[in-house]
Amino acid sequence: KVALQAGSYGLVRPQVDLSGPLTEDGSLLYRLNAVYQREDGFRDFDQKTNRFFIGPTLTWRISDRTEVDFQLEYLDDERPLDPGLVALGNRVADIPRDRILGEPNDQIESTFIRVGYDFEHRFNENWTLRNAFRYLESNDDISATLSFPFIGGLDETTGLLSRVFAEQTVANETLALQTNVVGKFTTGSIDHTLLMGVDLARYRLDSESFTLFFPPNVRVPINIFNPVYGAVPRPDRLEVPTSSETIDTDSLQIYIQDQIKLLDNLILVAGLNYETVSQNTTTIRGGQTTAIDLSEDAFSPRVGLVYQPIENLSLYANYARSFFPSAAVTVDGNPLQAEKGEGFEVGIKTELLNQKLLATLAYFNLTRQNVATADPTDPRFSIATGEQQSQGLELSLTGEILSGWNVLGSYTYTDAEITADNRFEVGNRLPGVPEHSASLWTTYEIQTGSLEGLKFGIGFNWVGDRTGDFQNSFNLDSYFLTSVAIAYQRDNWRFGLNFQNIFDVNYISGTPRTRTRGIQPGEPFTVIGSISYEF
Repeated sequence: KVALQAGSYGLVRPQVDLSGPLTEDGSLLYRLNAVYQREDGFRDFDQKTNRFFIGPTLTWRISDRTEVDFQLEYLDDERPLDPGLVALGNRVADIPRDRILGEPNDQIESTFIRVGYDFEHRFNENWTLRNAFRYLESNDDISATLSFPFIGGLDETTGLLSRVFAEQTVANETLALQTNVVGKFTTGSIDHTLLMGVDLARYRLDSESFTLFFPPNVRVPINIFNPVYGAVPRPDRLEVPTSSETIDTDSLQIYIQDQIKLLDNLILVAGLNYETVSQNTTTIRGGQTTAIDLSEDAFSPRVGLVYQPIENLSLYANYARSFFPSAAVTVDGNPLQAEKGEGFEVGIKTELLNQKLLATLAYFNLTRQNVATADPTDPRFSIATGEQQSQGLELSLTGEILSGWNVLGSYTYTDAEITADNRFEVGNRLPGVPEHSASLWTTYEIQTGSLEGLKFGIGFNWVGDRTGDFQNSFNLDSYFLTSVAIAYQRDNWRFGLNFQNIFDVNYISGTPRTRTRGIQPGEPFTVIGSISYEF
């Protein structure tokens, strides 16, 4: 398959996806996926994004019961680092959505590589052994002009935004080995599907920050209403970082799960995961080195039940605990403890219109403790919120109502708030999470005649108002987007046109969640055309 996309703001995206046998008996097979993307984006100065991805795969069918897949992925990504917009009072500042508040040459250069294999051996029709290995390496080189609260932030009277030059390099390295066995057996009249496994992993994070108060105490102010860029030349990078951190993490997981078919219409799934983590964090701040060792472990059970009282109707419930080791540090260089979570979900699934439409209604409740988030006084580092809770209802519909007419729709109500903390006020809403949101996408494809293969689609996306930060100091307005699509497929050819945000709604898509990204404006009206050929 070969494909090409082109569209607004200089988007060009050619792609190739090739696969087939390398030997006559089919014991060796290959697949090659490669993509290049270039675009200018809708923000000021036509800041260019260039991405290249290649992912070859080799499959060796050793026997009819044994095979192994060898995989390689490589990504090179160069893009502008956009700090986004800022809040003024309790709203996003009323400035053009294409205005950048950094500098035109702010950028981030990233590389990612992954190599590994997936091995599978089927002893018989009931028992299978799987083994997988992954090596991952990612590198980010950031050069940007950022605003930090401790240097003054935004003067709401004058519109002056204080900034400094900041540079950072971040390297991540992961080694992971996974082994599990899947087996099917019976005990009397009860069927079991058993999963047992062991995962080993080693992670390393190296980060060096060059928050450039160089020349000493230089500020790079900008007026958000009347910006002048390049007023202060970007200095060369310091030879010695202003701060650095190295986090080494070793993890061992042992897990077991049994899917038990108690009756033809009743299935129980129960599992237990044990994880132990040891972590060493070394930080350098102001020439002072601090090394801290941290060891944690946790048992994480999970259980689920599916009951089908009548045909086309299923009731389900599940409960699980989670444990996620952190790779974040405070401004003092102390590592954060692992994030822990607990959640349950109950729901109902039914098939309507003679099984053409699947409807799901679910209630969810998720509680998370020790969630790492950017420090509001210094977003280069992290703090942990005490406890966050998200609960709500979700309704979804998907299926083919009539021949060629498909529909996908959803509505979500979410009550997300801080339920325990000693820094943020308990009861504050979680940033970026709307209380109400809904979407609908429907398509119709002509089934017969000379226009067979012609498809039309229209979609709507509504997001309610959200708060912008954990302090709930400003709000993000709700928005309603409309998109349409036209596609035509004949033989091996496919042509398509997508029109996104056709009414050119000015909206905010995201709120600050990381150290470098601020309030993110959504894309204006955009057109993307595509053509592909499959051979």
